[in-house]
Amino acid sequence: MSQLIAAPFLGGHFIVKPGAKGGVRLPSAVFAELASAEECPPYLLQPIRDAFGEELAGVALRQALLVRQPSSLPDGGFSRASWEINLGCNWACEHCYLGLKRFEGLAWDDKARLLETLRDAGVLYLQITGGEPTIDPDFVNAYSYAADLGMVLHISSNASQLHRTHILEAFERNPPWRITVSIYGASENAYDKLVRRRGAWRLFMRGMAAALEADLPLRLNIVLTKSNASEREAMIGLAEEWGLEHIVYGNLSPTIYGTSEVLDAQDAATLTPREPFGGCNAGHTFFHVDPHGMATVCKIERDVKIDLISEGLAGLERLGQIAAAAHIRTGGCSGCALSGSCTVCRPLAKLYQTAKAPLNTYCQHGRRNPE
Repeated sequence: MSQLIAAPFLGGHFIVKPGAKGGVRLPSAVFAELASAEECPPYLLQPIRDAFGEELAGVALRQALLVRQPSSLPDGGFSRASWEINLGCNWACEHCYLGLKRFEGLAWDDKARLLETLRDAGVLYLQITGGEPTIDPDFVNAYSYAADLGMVLHISSNASQLHRTHILEAFERNPPWRITVSIYGASENAYDKLVRRRGAWRLFMRGMAAALEADLPLRLNIVLTKSNASEREAMIGLAEEWGLEHIVYGNLSPTIYGTSEVLDAQDAATLTPREPFGGCNAGHTFFHVDPHGMATVCKIERDVKIDLISEGLAGLERLGQIAAAAHIRTGGCSGCALSGSCTVCRPLAKLYQTAKAPLNTYCQHGRRNPE
């Protein structure tokens, strides 16, 4: 794999390095020059040194830099995507928004075709998620192939497999941009109770120890439910002890099918106010793909699906219109005089309404006036 990647991104052009933050912005003419250059242009040598600590003077450019071709899609295509490589998981968390976690998905040849389609769509930053992605038998091959195609990778994990040699070696060969780990307790009893797997805490701690030893770029998502809310400060303490950035999540969502059973795990005291929803770029610069290669606007809005295995790149041209239609207010939100200050997007509100969730669990107006 090349050390550096030059690629279009959000209307501009950048050089990035897998595993590193930041990048070097390029004028479009310079990006075009890199496609045929044999050596790094002299005026880029110092910016690359400053940004990445890499010395490219005298180095054959093709050995050090992968130049991504622009997408043929309108407006340059998409910059980011997320991919559920598999919904299967070795935990059975009481709050999981995935609901049924069937272990199924594409065969390897179709996974490879899917990754090539993501590259051709312009995707530079790819999140590989699940279920638990690291238990998929094709995870290492998919991760490595995505890196070879010039994508910067973000993994979402429960850390249970991060001690495994073949996974650590894959991360060493192709450093991830970030690994986001969800933590479900600060003690064996609380952790195992929430994920409903005996021995899960020990696997989590083993994986975290290995990841910290390998200096992987970790971030913790602290997930709160009724069963572990008492350990909130202890989980924050672990994050601080490990020196990791962390985010606390107290708001639970219905399943992606609009069923409500996971909301029983919600701890009312951990509900936190959301900022007013100001729109998002899902379906425009970003999209999501499920384990069967079906592209949707995002992880929440899954009503309209595009089969990337059969339709390929052309199918993604419809996503913008699908995204716009998904945000038309209908059902319980139609006619709301306060919709301008709503704190949730329409697809998420629809899931809550389908689940017949109490208004105060997702609507700030409902919290002010339960009637």
